[in-house]
Amino acid sequence: MADFDISKLTINRAATPSAAAPRRRRRTWLIVVIVVLAIAAGLVFRSMNAPVPVEPVTVSMAYPSQSFTLLNATGYVVAQRKAAVASKATGRLEWLGVREGSRVKEGEVLARLESRDVAATMQQAAANIKLAQANLEQGQAEFNEAERNLNRSRDLLAKNFVSLAAHDAAVSRFEKAKSAISGYRASIAVAQANYRATAVGVEQTLIRAPFEGVVLTKNANVGDVITPFSSALGSQAAVVTMADMSTLEVEADVSESNLEKIQPDQPCEIQLDALPGVRFRGRLQRMVPTVDRAKATVMAKIRFDKLDARILPEMSAKVSFLSQEMPEAERTARTVLQPVAIVERDGKNVVFVIKGDKVAQVAVETGDKIGEMIEIRAGVVAGDRVVLRPLDNLHEGARISSSAK
Repeated sequence: MADFDISKLTINRAATPSAAAPRRRRRTWLIVVIVVLAIAAGLVFRSMNAPVPVEPVTVSMAYPSQSFTLLNATGYVVAQRKAAVASKATGRLEWLGVREGSRVKEGEVLARLESRDVAATMQQAAANIKLAQANLEQGQAEFNEAERNLNRSRDLLAKNFVSLAAHDAAVSRFEKAKSAISGYRASIAVAQANYRATAVGVEQTLIRAPFEGVVLTKNANVGDVITPFSSALGSQAAVVTMADMSTLEVEADVSESNLEKIQPDQPCEIQLDALPGVRFRGRLQRMVPTVDRAKATVMAKIRFDKLDARILPEMSAKVSFLSQEMPEAERTARTVLQPVAIVERDGKNVVFVIKGDKVAQVAVETGDKIGEMIEIRAGVVAGDRVVLRPLDNLHEGARISSSAK
């Protein structure tokens, strides 16, 4: 056997197909598919967790009477009986017995002026009365004596024991004594009149309450000069200002173009800015029969059906003129929300409450329609912030955009 040279045995790699190439291509496509799927999954995840832009709205309170309101007006609480209490006398204030908020009765002394001069004049007038009375007593004694002398002279004249001239003198003395009695009595009347005049002067130094009420402001202090005409430098006219709190009412301006919507004794609802959570019942009592030319308004005066101790003069007030009387059960505030904030999910009415940067789906129970709002009986409370016009893709726990918070 001839020798065989194995070095001549070679493999033609160009002519033999490689089995590794298809595997490399499959791995490449697999990597590409995985990357694409990962990118798609990331985009889907990102879109699912992207903040949803929303418009927030706050749950508020409303009254059923808003559905029956014909007209709204603004005004102020005023007292029908109000007085700046002063004195007719002029003098220095020496005592002040009240302060702001003091409740006083009619005729109660609020302050006192210095009265030593008028008191001395009154004492002098009282002494003059006693002097006139003493003169009357003396005159009465003289009258009695003249009467006795006249009786004796009449008896003696009948017996011709005295002359006619002597008798005429006794008659004249009696008549003078009688006239003196009338003069003394007139003097007493004059003295008493002077005493009453001086007593009035003393009384004018006492500043009394003209009616039962509450002191609103204190305009003077002890030591101030009080005069009916306060034009003098450093003087005061009124000592205090007081009001009868039982006569509180609301004065509101109504445009003359809306006068046809109101009428006397019309039911009203009064809201005070100082007491926003309370509505007071009232009625249109009267209208001032003149128009303010500058504002083209008529002043309407509304009385409270029931006064509250918290109501004070000069409080700002809003008055709603109603088309009908509201029952007591419908005079309480209701929780309300705009209807477009409520959507139906799984057969239930729900809202999306904003909590931080996410929302929570909350089922609500709706009630009557109040104006443009709808009553919420359960689910949310006043002050909660919910999403207005929620989109279909909004769901429980969804994040909201920071610009909507």
